[in-house]
Amino acid sequence: MMKIVTDSDPLVLLECLVAGTSHRPNLEKYEPKLKVGQALLLTREADNHYDDWAVQVHTAPATDPANVWLGYLPEGRNETVARLLDAGKNLSARLNHKSWETDWLHLDIEVLLHE
Repeated sequence: MMKIVTDSDPLVLLECLVAGTSHRPNLEKYEPKLKVGQALLLTREADNHYDDWAVQVHTAPATDPANVWLGYLPEGRNETVARLLDAGKNLSARLNHKSWETDWLHLDIEVLLHE
């Protein structure tokens, strides 16, 4: 069955893995709360020393005590998203898939551009 896309549907800009999940503390404890289809937030980290285009992936606003920082958009695939965030565009992400691969949490997401 084909899905009809309307003007109000967000545009999928990127499908990717969340990088760095193995470096995020307490993710194994939080993972059961992550639900496929849930909205995620993207936060620009312009002062990152390793990646000029760093974009963090979060479960909620950074000021929310329930927020969990999941990782980053992958280096080399994040420049367009970083530039759009810098320009004030309305972007978000959505969790498509999650699974454990030994001690690494595999998170597939879509980055979405909203009108």
